[in-house]
Amino acid sequence: MYLYLWYFIIYAFIGWCTEVVYAAVSTGKLVNRGFLNGPVCPIYGFGVLAVISVLTPVKNNLLLLYAGSVVMTSAIEFFSGWILEKTFNHKWWDYSEFHFNIKGYICLKFSLAWGTACLLVISAIHPLVQNFVSYINIEIGKIMLSIFLTIMTVDVVATVQSVMKLNRQLSKINEMAAKIRSISDDMAEKISEESISIVEKGEELRAAIEEQKLTVSGIIEERLSEVEGTIEDRKEIFSQKIEEKKSIIRQLKSNRDEMLNLSFFGERRLLNAFPGLKSKHYKEALDDLKEKILRK
Repeated sequence: MYLYLWYFIIYAFIGWCTEVVYAAVSTGKLVNRGFLNGPVCPIYGFGVLAVISVLTPVKNNLLLLYAGSVVMTSAIEFFSGWILEKTFNHKWWDYSEFHFNIKGYICLKFSLAWGTACLLVISAIHPLVQNFVSYINIEIGKIMLSIFLTIMTVDVVATVQSVMKLNRQLSKINEMAAKIRSISDDMAEKISEESISIVEKGEELRAAIEEQKLTVSGIIEERLSEVEGTIEDRKEIFSQKIEEKKSIIRQLKSNRDEMLNLSFFGERRLLNAFPGLKSKHYKEALDDLKEKILRK
């Protein structure tokens, strides 16, 4: 267990370095990649540890080692993505744009890359890691492991809290956007109804004139005045209601902007680390938040 814990920590760190380098080469930016705040990617630690534990006996059979590495690392990545999405309602990475993907969690391109990386680890990197760990005094090593694992545990708790805060923020932004849409739709409906009503009043007057053959100008003016008065009264009431709706919309937009500008520890890092992050329930809110935060 002592050795396995060291291997987990070391490969989680190497995996984080790999992600940072890959992001720097792909985007030209230095980004702290990974789910946690610290310089570790636990999925790499679990993946390499699983490969070492299961496939070391067949390390001399390169074909079997490669095939087994592809299957094991793909399974770990698939279930990690699935569990994270089910737990936090976000899809943290998505390979849907790549050919031969399975629900966007894994794809052939990266699965083959993981297999190649595991060949390199088993044949060249792991012997160096074993030697490094063997040079560490066991008592000192236990203390170091305790410190590393404690820090990682605190990091996990802090990251989970950040994700939960993000979900609450997205929920409020989405709720305000829904209210704005509802009020806007209601305004559009009322404008249409009033427009149709005014037109109908005009049609009624025209029909009355034609039906009763109103030729006396005084009677016509009286009817016109009556209809115009009714229309003006309705327009005034309608205008007041529209202004009230507009005021509510302005307040909701202001509250929504405040919520978009609200930031907390770890939020910006998460959005930078997972640029392809997709929300299961709050897609529009997340897109607006990413645009607002990443633009600062």
